[in-house]
Amino acid sequence: MSMSLSRVESSEPGKGESDEQGWYVAYTQPQREQLAQINLTLQGFEVYLCQYKTFKKSPDGLIAVWQPMFPRYIFFRPAHAGQSISVVHSTRGIAFVLRFGQVPAMLKPEELCTIRAMESAQNQADAGETSPFQPGLKVRLQNCGLNGLEGLVHSVSSKRVTLLIQLLGREKKLQLEHHQVELLDQ
Repeated sequence: MSMSLSRVESSEPGKGESDEQGWYVAYTQPQREQLAQINLTLQGFEVYLCQYKTFKKSPDGLIAVWQPMFPRYIFFRPAHAGQSISVVHSTRGIAFVLRFGQVPAMLKPEELCTIRAMESAQNQADAGETSPFQPGLKVRLQNCGLNGLEGLVHSVSSKRVTLLIQLLGREKKLQLEHHQVELLDQ
């Protein structure tokens, strides 16, 4: 996907906003995207922080964790005509607003729609679709009684990975928790 930032044509940022108006791009302080989102919203801006769902291993299985799709970037626009973006520079969580010289950078509305569609598709996926353990991949058992034994992934769920392993000359299915399995270099 290629995105392009464009220059704002208006000489006064924040004037004449409409639904067709693009989105400004702000660069946040490290790991302060949500703080910036809250503070911009409190100031009356429309704010979009693109996040995606990923899964992390835990003793209870895989847990969903939300992370920024574009770390340190947030999109915003004035909620009404006449609202100035000049206050954004001093908003807690914001480092600066992206600019081309003196002109703020903008993301086109249709590009933001594409990002939202990608975000929605990713966030509807379950652990089996986004897990690093996919059927057919070689894995090694760890943190269990069969430590070091290798096998192939058969299937994946949010709590377990089903493996095919050779045990006593026979192929067996074995279900383990995600933290008990590690991928082998392919």
